[in-house]
Amino acid sequence: MESHEVMREVLRNTPAKQIAAEMGLSLSLVYKWAEPLEEERGSGASSPLDRVGQLIRITNDARIAQWACEKTGGFFIRNSAAGKTTGQLIPMTNDIVQEFADMLATIAQAAGDSRITLDEARAIRRRWEELKTVTEGFVRAAESGTFRQATPVATAKH
Repeated sequence: MESHEVMREVLRNTPAKQIAAEMGLSLSLVYKWAEPLEEERGSGASSPLDRVGQLIRITNDARIAQWACEKTGGFFIRNSAAGKTTGQLIPMTNDIVQEFADMLATIAQAAGDSRITLDEARAIRRRWEELKTVTEGFVRAAESGTFRQATPVATAKH
């Protein structure tokens, strides 16, 4: 979805006048954010969303996306790297199970002394992020139809 399309949706729920007033901007500028940019035969203006996207592209730093996600009470999940997955159902399912087991092992090791240090919490976070990434890769593969192409397993005759 393009930034102007997101802004158009946002303006359905939050009045442009409110956004303009709270940000100290002109009402017309806020409305322009919901239009395609000039280059796309529109009269829109570069929005804050465009700037954030540009900043992420320039820096290649996911902490910017993470910060934005945290501001809305969420957490950024990186998609699995292209080519990292086999696209096969059973191996990908096993990867999720293994990542979950690794996360539980990290938690068990950290909690072994009935407390969790900051370094241990960071290790748990890293494991959790890896589990979410692997699971997201599985879900994306399922949504794209990757697992629909499988050959049925032959059943034994009695």
